[in-house]
Amino acid sequence: MADDSRINQPGIIGSYAAIGDSFTEGVGDPGPDGTFVGWADRFAVLLADQLPVPDAATIPEDSPHGNFRYANLAVRGRLLDQIVEEQVPRAKELAPDMVSFCAGGNDIIRPGTDPDDLAERFERAVADLSDAVGTVMVTTGFDTRGVPVLRHMRGKIATYNIHLRAIADRYHCPVLDLWSLRSVQDRRAWDDDRLHLSPEGHTRVALRAAQVLGVDVPADPDQAWPPRAQRGTFEERRDDIHWARDYLVPWIGRRLRGESSGDHAEAKRPDLLPLRPDLLPR
Repeated sequence: MADDSRINQPGIIGSYAAIGDSFTEGVGDPGPDGTFVGWADRFAVLLADQLPVPDAATIPEDSPHGNFRYANLAVRGRLLDQIVEEQVPRAKELAPDMVSFCAGGNDIIRPGTDPDDLAERFERAVADLSDAVGTVMVTTGFDTRGVPVLRHMRGKIATYNIHLRAIADRYHCPVLDLWSLRSVQDRRAWDDDRLHLSPEGHTRVALRAAQVLGVDVPADPDQAWPPRAQRGTFEERRDDIHWARDYLVPWIGRRLRGESSGDHAEAKRPDLLPLRPDLLPR
C-alpha cells in the first residue's frame, strides 16, 4: 500500500484539479492524442515533480510521477454559471489538495455584463470550494491592450481582476496573476486566432503558476523572447484581414446564433488520474 503521508505533508500537493473554460482546457496547445495540452497539464507536471520520490513498489505502472493525481474539468466556451453548475460539484467530490479556478472570461466579453455582479457569483463559488478542497488558486484575466476586438474591454477586465484579488485575500487563495505576466504581451504567446495561447504561451503560464506556489521552475516565465524580424505595415494588414476572415467572422456568427465552441465538448480528464508518460507535454 502506498505511503500517503509523504503526499500529505504541509505544502506538498499530491492531487490537483483544474476548472474553467478553453484557457484551462488548453485550446491552442494541441497534444499527441488529439486533445489539448495547455498550461494546466504542464503545471500538473511541475507539481508532480515536487513530490518526494516514492518507493518503486508504490509507483503506479502507468505513471512516472508516483502517487500524484490530476483532473482537468474545464470545457471550452463555458460561462461562469455553467462552470459553477457543472464543474464545481465535481471538483468538490474529487476533493483534491488544490483546485485552480479560472472563470468569467467568456462572460466579460459579452455586452452588458456587470463585472461587479460577476465577481459576487465568483466569490460564492470560491467559498463553496474552499470548504471542500485544500487550496483554491484564483486566476485573473489577461491585459487585453494588444488584443484586437478585446482591447476596448480592458477596463471591465481590470475591474473584475481587482474583485478577484480581493476575493483571494478574503479566502487566503494564491493568485495566478495573468495581467502582470509581461511575456504574454508578445504576439508569439498567442495562437493564430488571437484569443487563445500558443504552446509557448501556455508554458509561460504554467511556469508562473508554479512560481506562485513556490515550486522550483526550469525557466523564468517572463524571460525575454528572441529577437524577430520587423514586419511591414502591408504584412500586418494582410494578417489582420486573414485573421478577421478565418476567426473573427466565424466567432461573431456563433455569438449571433447563440452557439458555443463547447456545445458538444466534455471534460478531457474528469477523474483524478496518474500522469501517463505518453500524454505528458514536451
